[in-house]
Parts: sequence; C-alpha cells; structure tokens
Amino acid sequence: MQSVTLTLDSDFTLSDVDPRLFGGFIEHLGRHIYTGIYEPGHPTADAEGFRQDVLELTHQLRMPIMRYPGGNFVSGYRWEDGVGPKESRPARLELAWGALEPNIFGTNEFMNWCKKAGTAPMLAVNLGTRGREAAQALVEYCNHPGGTFWSDQRKSHGWSAPHDVKVWCLGNEMDGPWQMGQKTAWEYGRIANEAAKLMKWTDPSIETVLCGSSGRSMPTFGRWEWESLHEAYDNTDYLSLHTYYGNAANDTPSYLAQPDNMTDFIRESAAVCDAVGAAKKSKKKINLSFDEWNVWYQTPDQVEPGKTGEKWSVARPQLEQIYNMEDALVVGGMLISLLNNADRVKIGCLAQVVNVIGPIMTEPADKGGRAWKQTIFHPFAAAAQWGQGTALRSHVKSPTYTSKSRDNADIVTVASVVQGDTLTVFAVNREPSGQPVELKGVLRGFAGVKSAEHSVLKHSDLKIANTADAPNAVAPQAAETIPVLAGETFTAVLPGYSWNVIRFSL
Repeated sequence: MQSVTLTLDSDFTLSDVDPRLFGGFIEHLGRHIYTGIYEPGHPTADAEGFRQDVLELTHQLRMPIMRYPGGNFVSGYRWEDGVGPKESRPARLELAWGALEPNIFGTNEFMNWCKKAGTAPMLAVNLGTRGREAAQALVEYCNHPGGTFWSDQRKSHGWSAPHDVKVWCLGNEMDGPWQMGQKTAWEYGRIANEAAKLMKWTDPSIETVLCGSSGRSMPTFGRWEWESLHEAYDNTDYLSLHTYYGNAANDTPSYLAQPDNMTDFIRESAAVCDAVGAAKKSKKKINLSFDEWNVWYQTPDQVEPGKTGEKWSVARPQLEQIYNMEDALVVGGMLISLLNNADRVKIGCLAQVVNVIGPIMTEPADKGGRAWKQTIFHPFAAAAQWGQGTALRSHVKSPTYTSKSRDNADIVTVASVVQGDTLTVFAVNREPSGQPVELKGVLRGFAGVKSAEHSVLKHSDLKIANTADAPNAVAPQAAETIPVLAGETFTAVLPGYSWNVIRFSL
C-alpha cells in the first residue's frame, strides 16, 4: 500500500473561508425552473408553486448565495418581462437555448424562493443585447427603498421592502461567440465599467463581478482579463472564472487529475488581477468569483417528438447530466482546489442546482414527481457543512502519476479546515490503479485530538449513478476502519477511488 504524508500546523493558516464559496447557480435553462424548483401542480408545491421536496434537498446543500438568471440566458433577458402581474407578462423566444420563456417566474419569485431556500441572491445584468441603463434600473428596482419610478414599481408589484441584493454580475461570458452581444475585451470593459458606475451610484453598498474570459482554454484568456480590467478596475470587486471538466475519452486517471488545472486557472487569474493593479498603481485587491464550475459532458438535448423538448417549447429537457461515481470524485477534487485557494476565491457557484447539470434531479408531477440526490450532491454537501472556518496550508508529500491531462499529479489531493474545536481533512484518493492509500498525518500546535470520524464516498463501479429508483446507490458511509491516533499523529486508510471526510475533535 502506497503512503501519503500530510503535515498541518495550527499557525500555518491560508485564509478564512468565505461562506459564499459554496454557492449555487439557477438559470432559465431546460427544466431547472419549470418542473425543477417551480411546479405549481406538484403534490409538494406550496402556495407560490415552489416544490418543497426540492427546497428540502437544497437546504441540505447549504448554499449561502445563488446566482441568477444566467448564464447565457441573461444576455438576451429583459428583466421587466418577469415582474408585475403574471397574466400580463409576455412570452419570448429564448435565443440562447432555443426555448420559449413564459416569464411566469421572474425576479420577485426568485427573491421569495431564495428566502425559503435560506440563500442570498446574486443577480446578473444583461450587457449583451442591453446595457448600463437597464442594469441601473434593475438595481433601483431591487434595492432602492421607494419614491422613484422603479422602486415604486416594485412596491406596486407587492414587494414593499427592498430586496437588498449585494452581489451583481456584469454580464456573462462576453468573449464567447455563442453569447448574444459578444464583445471585444475593450468594448466589454468600457460598458461594464459604465454600468457598474451607475449601479454603484444607485446603491454604493453593492459589489460587482467582472466577466473573465469564459474559460482557460479560450484564446482570449489572459489578454481579455488584462484589457477589460484596465477599463473597469476601479468599479470591479471580483473577477469571474468558469470551468467544466468531463470524461468523454473515458480515461479515469486523466479525468481525476483535471481539478489540478483548476488550481492553475485560479492562480493565473489572480496574477493578472495583481498585475493590472500594479500597472494602475492601485492599492485595491480584486478577488475571484468562480461562479460557474462543475462536471459537464456536453449532454445532448432530450427530445420527445410531438410531446416535450421541441425547439421553442417551455422547459424543454436540456443538459440533464446523469452523474456517476467518478464524477463525484472530480467534484470533490474541485472543492479541494477551491478550499486550497480560499485566500483569493471568495465566491463559488456550482452550476447548476436542479436538473440542468445539477446535484438534484426531479421528475415532473405527471411522470412520478420524485426528487433525488445525484452522486455529486454528497461531496458538495459535506464541504459546505464542514469546510467553513479557516483553511490551513496542507503540506502533502505524495507519490505522483502522469496522465494525458496532467504531469506529476499527486495520487491523493487534500484540503484542511479548522472550525472551532473541529479539524476536517478532505481527501480524494485518485491512485490510478484504484488501490487504497495510507494517509499519515502530523498535527502540530493543535490542542490535543480527542477523537476522529471518517466518512467515505466510494463504489466498486465508477460508472454507477443514482436514479429515482435507486437514489442511494452512491451515498456516504462510515469508513471500515477509524483513523488511528497517537499523540500529534494519525493514520487513516483511504479506499481506492474515494472521497474522504476525516473529522477530528480537538
């Protein structure tokens, strides 16, 4: 059995973990909203049409912030279509995803859902087909107390108190040719700066997120950040990052190593932010918002001819990724990457939450109406619960392996967080032959370890998925052996291909 050594010191801290690191993302796409979070005819629906079974599962994810309404959708969205009396709201062709948007669910419904889900809203404004005037109006509608046209409109729609939205995304993936209103970095930086300026004049308490390049592999990456930040640095609080990984090649060792590329992406983006700050002689530090991340295999649309799924239909099933065991390991690895960069990444949004590349899956009421947890639900829920506190600098000595996606990847990747009298170690065993690994730990400067618990997510079949009929095929379980404690050291066995949560009581 190969061995990995982890050394932790209570004085060697990285950063406090911003709770918003464990946020989510809701977009008007596929069945995310309609028959996902909102389905008035469902047996569990409340008076507002929100599915209570989905809300219960969302609570278990402990997502403190939720990005909305897109995504690609926002670059063509007229937010005014989604407020006011539902019977007067227009249906629109939704060009980003080829669907019909009835606008039954809009900004105010989202705010009500957020309250019931125990999360804070994070809104994106349309800088694709629209611009600074519409963006400012939405901030006024949401946040101004009253006495103006847009704030009084909100009141007339039944919401007397401001929504008090604190985080605002300045568009979405504006360098992408798939985006409505694609722009050059300079064009985008100019409009983003002017929009942010008016938005902050309307409410100085808000924070803004500037679009980075839509992916590290984009030819625009690096130069896009440099040019757009030069235009919008003074009115920007965070730079946005997006990434998705997949295993289309069916190469498990390469797939499991991909989260290491996420770490490179974070550090390169932070470096550009700092370089622009230095060039502008600014004392301001821009942090990162990783507001789209997940596993995504580019799932095809599911179309039932003559029934549902036809182009320009409402809630046509799209991007309904079915996640398996190895997908959960990659999501676990990405969570570890985020925690190990908590000094710069302050906001994170798993994309998305329900049905559309989501940890929660549902059936419409007329097809059974069930809801269940996908495999990726479990590492996220564990990290959101036990990853709060102070991230430590985890010093790992590990054997490595080489794959098509990464040279010299550690066979075990680790993040560690201390919260009160609990120390939590998250670890993914990705040893390429699927063998167990011994984890030897040295805990320096902690006030004595009283006990340890070890939870494992694993399965002998890496391709197995949870379904409505077998919702717990992949679920956390207690490790077969508990960690062995001896003074300041511990020894634990990480099963082959597993996500591990080891908790020490101090």
